This record gives sequence, C-alpha cells and structure tokens, in this order.
Amino acid sequence: MATHLALDRLSYWYPLTDNPALDDVSLRIGEGITAVTGPSGGGKSTLLRLAIGLVPHFHGGRIRGRATVHGHDILRTPTRLLAHGVGIVFQDPEMQTVFQSVDREIAFGLENLNTPRPVMLERVAWALDVCGAGHLRERRIATLSGGERQRVAIASVLAMRPGLLVLDEPLSQLDGAGADGLLAICQTLRDEGITILIAEHRLAGLGEIVDHRLDLIGGRAAWPDGPGISIAELPAQVLSPVAADMPIAWRCHNVAVGISTPLFETGDCSQHHGEFVALVGSNGTGKTTLLRTVAGLIPPVAGSVDRWADRIAYLPQNPGALLYRSSVRLEIETTLKRRRSADEPGDIIDAMALRDVADKYPRDLSSGQRQRAAIAAVCAGAPRLVLLDEPTRGMDTAARARLIALIRSLTQDGAAVLVATHDPELIGSAHRTLTIDGERLVDGVTPRQTVGARR
Repeated sequence: MATHLALDRLSYWYPLTDNPALDDVSLRIGEGITAVTGPSGGGKSTLLRLAIGLVPHFHGGRIRGRATVHGHDILRTPTRLLAHGVGIVFQDPEMQTVFQSVDREIAFGLENLNTPRPVMLERVAWALDVCGAGHLRERRIATLSGGERQRVAIASVLAMRPGLLVLDEPLSQLDGAGADGLLAICQTLRDEGITILIAEHRLAGLGEIVDHRLDLIGGRAAWPDGPGISIAELPAQVLSPVAADMPIAWRCHNVAVGISTPLFETGDCSQHHGEFVALVGSNGTGKTTLLRTVAGLIPPVAGSVDRWADRIAYLPQNPGALLYRSSVRLEIETTLKRRRSADEPGDIIDAMALRDVADKYPRDLSSGQRQRAAIAAVCAGAPRLVLLDEPTRGMDTAARARLIALIRSLTQDGAAVLVATHDPELIGSAHRTLTIDGERLVDGVTPRQTVGARR
C-alpha cells in the first residue's frame, strides 16, 4: 500500500513556545480515509498543516525528526511544489478565499496549475456539483453564509484533484444535508483513489466511512485498537423552566430579514429573558442575518425590531474578528472594564477551561481554544441578550458541554440566549427552537419538554 504521509520521530514547536505541538510522532498515512480525533489543542491542525509544508515553512518554529509527503522531504521541498499533490481545507474558510466570485475562486488553483480552459470549466462545474454548491456558481463570496463558504472552500480544493486531500473540521458549519453530502463525497473520492485525512469533532457518521483512526492528545499520536469511532455523549444539562413573568428581551414585528432583498419574514416573534432559543435552518437561509438584525447591526428590510436589553453580546461565525489583545485574559478584562463590571476574569476563564491558555496570544491558539476565548470575551460581564453564531465550531465534546453549562448559567441569571447552530446536542438543550423554513420563521415546540430529558 502506498504511503502518502510519513513521520519519523517528529517533534515540532511553534515560535516562542516551550511545549511541542507534535511530540515524537511516528506514523504512516496510506490509502483510504483516516480520521484524526482528539481534544482541542491536541495537535490535529498542526499535523494537517505539516502535510502541506505550512509547518514549518510558513509558521516557523523548531522541528526535529523527518517527514515526507508523497516521498518528498517536507523540510527540503517548497510548499508550492507540495501543493501539486496535496490539497487542504482550513478550519476558517473565510481566510481561504482569494477572489470575490465563486466561479473565479474555484478556478484559481487550476489557473495556477496551468490547466487548459475546457478542462478547467469542466472541473469547476464538477467540484461545485459534488459539493452541492452548483447553485452558488454566480454568487459573490461576500453574500455566502458560513456553511456555503465552507462548501466553496472544499470545492476549490477538490477541483485540483489532489492525491492527498486534507480536511480540517469540514463539518463544523454544514447543515445535516450538507454533512451527509460531504461524507458521501469522501467515499466517492476514496473509491477514485484519493487519500483523505480528516480532523473532526463532529463524529456522527464518520465511523461508517473511515478506514483508519488516529488519536492526537497532547501532541502524542496513537492508533486505537478496533474499527470505528466511539462518540462521547454530552451529559444532560439541567435547564430551569422559564418563569411565566419574565420580561421580553426582544421582539420582531413582521420583519423582512435580509440585506436589501428579503430572505424570509419573521411574523410576530419574541424571546423572554431567561430563555435559551436555538435558531435552526439550512445553510444560506438567513440565520446569521437574523442574528445581526436582532443585534441592531443591520436594519430590517421591512417591519421593526424592539429590544429590552441594556447590554447585547454578539459572537460572529469568525471569532478571530473579535480577538485583538495580546492575551485571552486581556480580552476578557477589556470587556469587563468597558461594562464597568466588578466580576473577576478568572470566573469565566474557569467556566470555559481557559486557565492554561489565559496568558497566550489568542491567534496562536487552536480553533476550538480560540472559539472558547471569544465566547468568554463576549459573555463576560453579565450580558442581558446573548447572540451566538455557530458557537460550537471547532469544539470537542468537553468544550461543548462547558458551553451548554455557561448558557444555563446565563439564563439562570436572566439573560436571553439566541444561538444559530446545526449542532443537534445544542439544539436539544434549548427551551425552544426558531426554524427558518423557506420564506417564513416557524416558532417550534420545545425540544426538551422536561428537565434532563433527551430527544
């Protein structure tokens, strides 16, 4: 069996760090689909970056040992040459786009490979179709939702038909249909001879298609015995019922949600203080736009929005846009200072398990750690209305459990929490759902009618 990626006693340290991100790792990645699992910060993204030479050529740092991709020594081969046989989709698709239009974005890699135009057009159409994104071909990147951008990022790499396809958290922003479609794509590509290395926390469905599993914990690698992937269940979280006399936090009066052109209408909907509501719907239906409308960041196309909350916390899909201080602790302290809050930063640092990275630069963290840092920064200081857009992106099971516990604490203190998500466990923890169904917003029954019950 051919070896596509080989590491021999390899250790790697990012710049200005004492602990290795990869610690004496030896492995062989051959044909088929290999799932890389493990907690946030365990080294998954570092291994994937190594496969295309970004570690160490782009990130710098120190490296020891040997690594080869398709027989090429990573330390001696420029990344532009490694890219001919390896394609990578990063955790943050927002950071991967170059052009403003979808069709140009998909064609960009092919242009760099000097692909003949007829072949290029055929590849672009094929890649969009297999990703369920053919309808996005004429769209501008800026108009896409997070899930739609993720599909485009995957299509742009698939179009080049790499021998090794590297996917970092590809399911994190996809709806159920999109996730199922991507898993089916992976099976098809495997059957066509493409090797796939996929790092993921959303493990449902992966166990049915993977050929191999690699665990990375604390930078150390292990191949678990036995086939398949075990999926850790989130512990049931106790949500107190919303008191009947709790005041309303916000209300939409027949709002047409969209930017210049309506996507859907809300009718008359509202949320009470002390209530956790999950906002659900397929990719591109307008969840982010509704969150931004409720926050007051964009005006409705028609109708009106009333708010009765003295402080609104908003987490966008890309948490990196919020983090600009030199440490996680300073990010939280800045929020508390602006809100003139007497709360100690250590409280929410502990709530989101950030003690070990509290004094680190946020952009040096893993995706899951950075997500937790952004949540801590926006939720510090007792906000009254909390709006979270895909907050479990990049999070492992333990981190998702901590987020649900934080939401429980916020609602117990009287905050209204509105979360746009595809995460079924997060949805199942909500008091009720708001579902975008075509051109209307449907107020759903509570997914958990009794305390501790599961769907």
